[in-house]
Amino acid sequence: MRLTEIEKKARSLGINNTWKFSKDELIKNIQRKEGNFDCFKTAKGSCDQLSCSWRNDCLK
Repeated sequence: MRLTEIEKKARSLGINNTWKFSKDELIKNIQRKEGNFDCFKTAKGSCDQLSCSWRNDCLK
């Protein structure tokens, strides 16, 4: 997902000043807002969060 799309999603969840976050930090903030673990890019190849919308980006 492109950064502009991620920023739009973040703003829709009430996360403001999206410009001050890196892409990874922004995704982790979104994960927390959605009630999920803020684990983006920490699984190191094996992820058990099958319903996470960031799973494909995370495992790259």
